Amino acid sequence: MPAGKHMIIKSSKELKSLYNELAPGDIFLGTLTYKHLKQSVLIDLLERGISCLPSPLSQTLNNSKAAQALVLKKWMLPHTYAITRRIDLIDTINLYNRQGIGPVVTKEDQLHCGHGIRKWDSVEALYSLVALSRNSYPFVIQPFLENFTDVRVIIVGDYIEAYERYNPHNFRMNIASGGKTRAYELDNNKERFCRQVMRRGKFPFAHLDLHVIDKSEYYLSEISLDGGIKGANLSRKELEQKKQDLLVRMAEAS
Repeated sequence: MPAGKHMIIKSSKELKSLYNELAPGDIFLGTLTYKHLKQSVLIDLLERGISCLPSPLSQTLNNSKAAQALVLKKWMLPHTYAITRRIDLIDTINLYNRQGIGPVVTKEDQLHCGHGIRKWDSVEALYSLVALSRNSYPFVIQPFLENFTDVRVIIVGDYIEAYERYNPHNFRMNIASGGKTRAYELDNNKERFCRQVMRRGKFPFAHLDLHVIDKSEYYLSEISLDGGIKGANLSRKELEQKKQDLLVRMAEAS
């Protein structure tokens, strides 16, 4: 579909059929579906002057918790690190021991729904296991939070809603891990916080998970372009339509 002299590509099937015909200024709307070539395709499109909405950065962060811990560390719980090799973990052991940090949590890089979240009594216990396998990397490590409120925030343009996820029987608050939901009133400061994170990661829309300790202390846990909406006030179909409409408006305004 033309936008002025440029094309707006709205499906992966169309992108693949026209891939080598694309020219600078053309725009692809949607997330890439090249399973093993996604990073290569994103780089190629960037080098050729072809725009992607959502942005290549947001798509990259969406696919990697470790990348989020690197790029969005400023908004995360203090002493959150992306561990990519053994020396990173050894350095973190030294830092945690100096800080008196005991139990820790790790997040497997590309495992979702709370299934990749693991608690360790100490960072040394973690090292004793992962040091035996190169396949453990990368992962995210951070101090274990005993008490916090887990809040899911959905933002698409001017649309915003939030709800709390809780599970009295499991520190994993995800709905898929047995958690429940209840309404949560997001104040202006937390909304600004979320939008700052989105601007840094160039997310046009986002599902954000926050660790809220009190009214003045809260941190980013994770961010994604898509996620579960059990507990939200709108349907999946309504949400996807809002996202698509926003991308089209952005493309037409570019």
